Amino acid sequence: MSGFVPRQRGAVPYVLAVVGTDVHRFDRLVEWLERWHAGRSDAVRLVLQYGHSRPPRLPEATPFLGHEELQRAMAEATLVVSHGGPATITEARRTGHLPIVVPRNPAHDEHVDNHQQLFSRRLGAAGLVRLCESETELVAALDEGVADPSRFVLAADPDRPDPRAEAVARVGQVVDDLVARRVRQRAGGRRG
Repeated sequence: MSGFVPRQRGAVPYVLAVVGTDVHRFDRLVEWLERWHAGRSDAVRLVLQYGHSRPPRLPEATPFLGHEELQRAMAEATLVVSHGGPATITEARRTGHLPIVVPRNPAHDEHVDNHQQLFSRRLGAAGLVRLCESETELVAALDEGVADPSRFVLAADPDRPDPRAEAVARVGQVVDDLVARRVRQRAGGRRG
């Protein structure tokens, strides 16, 4: 794929999946998406930004998207699937999506630590993302979103002056809390 091609009105549902730019591979998510899309290729358009993962066997895949290209792709998407990176999650929410989030797992050499899991679980518990830590959960979320995309659209709150600012602030607070907890854990480990 040479770049993002905007969705045309009346087209099939469009799923944008983003693994981010981390140097670690995220082949597990790539494989899950390939298997899910294999039986739905005529009914769903899947665009996958796969980063440093192995190139997927999908017609619309690109290693990286520029910032503006990513913004346009998110704005056009029916559903957004994301790794557990705070910036990508925030961007998906900013464009009106409840992102389907699959955090990278260091046990699979997908990241250096478990911060994506901790962050994503916290957001999932708060209802800020649809957390999927297994292929079964991902398939269920994708099928649900394709059948009823409105379940993954963020509703505007007329009593809130800027709902995006509140979401960004909440995400920032979660990151701050996780970092503070990690610092306390490391400091506690050094004393003993």
